[in-house]
Amino acid sequence: MRTILALDQGTTSSRAIAFDLNGRVVALAQREFGQHFPQPGWVEHDAAEIWRTQLAVAQECIQKLTLAPVQTAVGAAEIVAIGITNQRETTVLWDRATGRPVAPAIVWQDRRASARCDELRRAGQAAMIQRKTGLVLDAYFSATKLEWLLDNVPGARARAEAGELAFGTIDSWLIWNLTGGPQGGVHVTDASNASRTLLMNIHTLDWDDELLRLFSIPRALLPRVVPSSGVVAEASARLLGAHIPIAGIAGDQQAATFGQACFAPGMAKNTYGTGCFMLMNTGDRPVASRNRLLSTVGWQGPELAGAQRTAYCLEGSVFMAGATVQWLRDGLQIIDQSSDVEALAASVPDTDDVFLVPAFTGLGAPDWDASARGTLVGLTRGTTRAHIARAALEAIALQSADMFGAMSRDARLPLTELRVDGGASRNNLLMQMQADLLGVPVVRPQVTETTALGAAYLAGLATGVWAGGDAITAQWAVDQRFEPHLTEPARLARIARWREAVQRSGGWAQAR
Repeated sequence: MRTILALDQGTTSSRAIAFDLNGRVVALAQREFGQHFPQPGWVEHDAAEIWRTQLAVAQECIQKLTLAPVQTAVGAAEIVAIGITNQRETTVLWDRATGRPVAPAIVWQDRRASARCDELRRAGQAAMIQRKTGLVLDAYFSATKLEWLLDNVPGARARAEAGELAFGTIDSWLIWNLTGGPQGGVHVTDASNASRTLLMNIHTLDWDDELLRLFSIPRALLPRVVPSSGVVAEASARLLGAHIPIAGIAGDQQAATFGQACFAPGMAKNTYGTGCFMLMNTGDRPVASRNRLLSTVGWQGPELAGAQRTAYCLEGSVFMAGATVQWLRDGLQIIDQSSDVEALAASVPDTDDVFLVPAFTGLGAPDWDASARGTLVGLTRGTTRAHIARAALEAIALQSADMFGAMSRDARLPLTELRVDGGASRNNLLMQMQADLLGVPVVRPQVTETTALGAAYLAGLATGVWAGGDAITAQWAVDQRFEPHLTEPARLARIARWREAVQRSGGWAQAR
């Protein structure tokens, strides 16, 4: 039985998942790693620990395949290819000669470069940056993190200019180590990850000289940009027991979109995790957002329509999704565990006009109000914890409906359904609310490991396992389809009422 090994390197854990050629999970291993918060607003990872945990779970997963029943046992030599997907924007700077990071990795959540972004914004650079990269100017992305490392690690800038150091997002770091590290490691990234750095021009699909000068980044630091689907190197047999082609690379949200088989323009997915990430395929050209969404590379290289092409996506993010339910559990303590929220919310027929705006850390797309704060409105003496629980679930669906509407307006494409994944997608009440508030069906697949599956599909396309998008689409199967029940007037009225609540949350932190 041949398999594909997906390495899924996330923000809090490293995972390895083996898929058979029907897209089914046959082995899985996972290890958490440390989170470091040295100062308020700073978030760091130990890149060496990330590599150790990722290698360990890859080896553990291969061991599980080897120990499977005889008729299904797989050795490392039977693994067709490796696909890699990763937390995006997190920045690693390392010594090419020793393979050691010169500083902790700066995580995508880190805000230390916010003042630098403000400085560039005042200098009038934001419009140029967005035009070239499709991104808003924000410390979320890699460029200002890398600039900070070069300016604050002793000797780093001079060593970078001399070609002694290497920069990469997590995909680059893993591939470099998998292919030999200081002994000939391959230094690459794919277009989806490169598009999250503020350094790549998404129109030319290459590093941009004007952006490199703006952020004072030496070109010698940068990895080579390669397609998301294509053999770029072989993992070392010394590490994994066989020379296995590395053939798929994509950032986590793009990989999930691919794993959901959103191959046609207008197809969209939403991942319900701590926050929500919604991506919509906009075809072979980037769409400039008028609603403060991000335009990003989805993937590059797989043969989905008879020829290699680049797919672009619009992306929006909600900061508080599953984290809102965690607040009900840990903050208000009205549920014992997160899974209790569905039954509690279902015990009342509606919220009785109660709205929760979970702007605990501000609002994401499309409002982007950093000074908004959490707001609970419409309370009466009849309000119960069940109404608040239902309002919390509805808030997740309403925020996603705001993003969905912004995407529809930006792309001018008819959105006919939303494919969903992530932990909270298993909440049937939430998914029904989502369908009602979008006015289109919400579809949950049978395989919900869509991020790792997307990386596996990209690798399999490059190695001939699947002939094209049709073969992958044929494997995608529905677990449950949620049809909208609200009438259009009722849906629009509910959204309008929600927008009133959002307005009341706005600017609160500035009013002190």
